[in-house]
Order: sequence, then structure tokens, then C-alpha cells
Amino acid sequence: MKDSTLNSLKSRKQKVNKVKENENVVKDDKSKYKDDSKEIENDQANPKFGPLPTFPKQRFWTRMVLILGTLVVVYFTSGKERTVNFAKAKDILNSRRQEIKCSKEYFEEVYEFPGCVPAKCGRFVTDTLVTLEEADYLLELAKRGLALGSTDGAASILDLHSGALSKGKHFVSLYQINPSIFSENDYNVYNRVTKKIQEAVAFNFGIKSDKLYLTKPTFFSRLTAAEPVTPHDEYWHKHVDKETYESFFYTSLVYLNDHGTDFKGGRFIFDDPENVSTVIEPRKGRVSIFTSGKENLHHVERVKSGVRFAITVSFTCDKNYAISHPSLKVKTVKH
Repeated sequence: MKDSTLNSLKSRKQKVNKVKENENVVKDDKSKYKDDSKEIENDQANPKFGPLPTFPKQRFWTRMVLILGTLVVVYFTSGKERTVNFAKAKDILNSRRQEIKCSKEYFEEVYEFPGCVPAKCGRFVTDTLVTLEEADYLLELAKRGLALGSTDGAASILDLHSGALSKGKHFVSLYQINPSIFSENDYNVYNRVTKKIQEAVAFNFGIKSDKLYLTKPTFFSRLTAAEPVTPHDEYWHKHVDKETYESFFYTSLVYLNDHGTDFKGGRFIFDDPENVSTVIEPRKGRVSIFTSGKENLHHVERVKSGVRFAITVSFTCDKNYAISHPSLKVKTVKH
């Protein structure tokens, strides 16, 4: 019994000593971990190869380098011209439209004519309004009339309404040279096309067609690669139709032959903001229409070869500037 009790006490003492040994080991490990942590912190605070170098106003110079880099990128990219092909000669377009904000001057003026104010300014192109047969007919008509004139320069004009025809450095009256050059059917085809364009202008800009009037000058043009002889020959300068012709509110063009086949160059180009060129390539029968204000600054690219034929058909909202459709009866009475 006595031996049993002594063995029990001895076993308990050994167990207590074992626990104390474990506690001491844990304490040693924790102490070691703390020492290691301090060593790591010291290593981070004091890099192996000494402190990192610093520079005065380092943040300032970093920002200046970034700003300078940005300015260099802007300098080399901001002046770069961007071309948008609005209508290529190979395209066959039912209707393609681009809405743009009206210029302040244009809107203030057109606002004085209720029923003629566009829902939005802009431009559109269609290849389905004028038929190829009508375009061919008008091309033959233009060639017939322009053949009675001559010019040494790059541009020739024929106005079917007034009879004005380019000849030399001046204009002469076609109807005085040959009063019967055009038939009644010639005028009928011409008037049918201009009336279709009038309806298209009204529809696409949301205005009333009876508030829209044909105005002058409305004319055929023949452009070549010849050197200019008079300022009139320099057709390639940028301009705004409303500034050139006060009566214009809506401008349209009917192209009578094909870019790339009948002539090179001669593309119609809108000179849009941010150095963007929006390009229309002429195609036989193609009609382009646009509001005549500053929102549609444009020019015609100089013809490089061949001959470019087109008709400019202009419309006004001011009845005081209206002109009548040409007819055989009117020309017979007048001349």
C-alpha cells in the first residue's frame, strides 16, 4: 500500500515537471520568434546595401516628365488629318444621313421662315432618287449647252434658268446664241429632277416642301485639271454656301459621271472640326443635299484628270429670292 502511494506521487511529479519543460520550450520559441521578428524589421529598415537614394523634389520632376510626355503625344497627333468616307463611288446608297448642329448664324436666319426650319442640320446622300437614265439625259443636255461656250480655265458654267454660259473669261447668253437649243422634253426632265430633289430636301429635314423655293444660281458645272485663268476657275477653295450666296438655305448636287472612271480627283469634301475631312465621291445619279450654313464648310478637290460634270440645285426659304422652273414657252417669249 505504501509502495503504491509512493509510485503515484512520483508519477504525478514527473508529469508536472514535463508540463513545466513544455512551457519553457514554448516561452523560448516565442522569445526566439520575437527576436527573429525584430531582426527582420531591422533588415527592412536598414537594407543590406544601405539606405535607398532620394532626390530633392523627386515628385515634382516625376510629374513634369509625365506632363511633357503627354504634350509631345498631343503635338504629334493633334494636327493629323482624319478622313471619313461618307460615300464612296462603289457604294450604292438608298440613304445615308449625318446630323450636325446648326451654326448659330444659320439657325437665327432660317428661324425667320416658319415651315422651313430644319428639325436638325446635316447632310445626306442617296443613289436612288435620280435614275441613271435621267442622269445620262442631263449629262447629254449639259454637254450640248456647254459646247457653245469655251474657257481656257478649269471651270465652265451653264445656268439653264438665265442662260448664263462660260465663254472665255466672261459669261454670255446661251439663249441669244441659240434660242432653240433645248426642247420641251429637255426642260421637262430637268424640272422633274429638281422637283424630286425639292421633295427629298423637305422630307429629310422635316420641313414643308411648299415653303421651299428654287433659287439662283442653279447650274451645270464642268470641271477639269486645267490651270486657272480667272478667280472663278479656282473652285477648290473652302467656302460656306450661305456666305457666297445669300439666298441659299439648302444646297444639293447631282453628279452626272463617275469618280475614278471618268475623272480622277474632284471629290466633294466637308471640312469638319478637329481636322476631319468627310468625303463624298461622285457617282452617276448620286444626289447629295446639305444645309447651307457654316456647319457645312466644304470644298471640291481639284480634278487631276478627266472631266467632272454635276448640277448644283439650290433652294431658299425666302420667297423674294425664288426663281421659276425653266420652260420652252418662257424662253421663246423672252428671246
